[in-house]
Amino acid sequence: MGKEVLLSTDFKDLKLFKRGKVRDVYDLDDKLLIVSTDRISCFDVVLPCGIPYKGKVLNQLSCFWFGFIRDIIPNHLITSDIDKYPYQLQKYQSQLLGRSMLVVKSQPLPVECVVRGYLSGSGWKEYKEKRSVCGVELPSGLLESDKLSRPIFTPATKEDVGHDVNVAQEHIERKIGKDIASKLKEISIAVYKKASAYAEDRGIIIADTKFEFGIYGNKIILIDEALTPDSSRLWPKDKYQPGGPQPSFDKQFVRDYLDGLDWDKKAPAPGLPDEIIEKTSQKYLQAYRKFTGQELRGK
Repeated sequence: MGKEVLLSTDFKDLKLFKRGKVRDVYDLDDKLLIVSTDRISCFDVVLPCGIPYKGKVLNQLSCFWFGFIRDIIPNHLITSDIDKYPYQLQKYQSQLLGRSMLVVKSQPLPVECVVRGYLSGSGWKEYKEKRSVCGVELPSGLLESDKLSRPIFTPATKEDVGHDVNVAQEHIERKIGKDIASKLKEISIAVYKKASAYAEDRGIIIADTKFEFGIYGNKIILIDEALTPDSSRLWPKDKYQPGGPQPSFDKQFVRDYLDGLDWDKKAPAPGLPDEIIEKTSQKYLQAYRKFTGQELRGK
């Protein structure tokens, strides 16, 4: 395709902290270096090909949102300006530019904080069976992709392997305590409401999104990423029509393609045609432009 993708980093003089589905994280003693690669995972399997600019979109969009919602919740970002990085990282500038951030080291809380404003994905599947999502009762007769009367908090367990599991609020309370669980719910819904109102003004519906939090200095902070096409279901507002799946700015486009293949959703994953890779890249870039009003840095 003529566009470079970064599938992995190998900084041998740095201590690898964790290699996730998308991010490579390095341990810098009191800080972490997070590098967002162009890897893409679907159905919890990392695909063999990357999506051009994806890592830069995830990184720069998270930085944008961290600033936007800072009045509600502090976050783990120290800086994404590589000129301010420690000296030993400067030789990796070409791989770090636009796709990395230095963050504080927090104690992650073992819960995926999911907020849903619309009925879609696993929430829709659960609603059809139980007329509820994660223990939250909903009215009968709702359609797929319907807007809910108010956003609901539907947490999930955080699994290192396999799918995160949707659970009720009571499960989270038992795991991390009632007080912290209650605060996570309150913060998550407040962030979702503020971001959703902003997004709708720019033609995007945030149907649902997930947050991760950690404890730093005895306070709750937002960690990982925020309101990206990887952690959110993003729909074009002008094409919204409840009653079925929606067109999207996220990786649902790739999931839909893979669903049409004879693949058992287990590793190894199949590659993607150039056309699907290019369209997916454009969707990520379009989401970034709509949210920020700017072109991606380092593109």
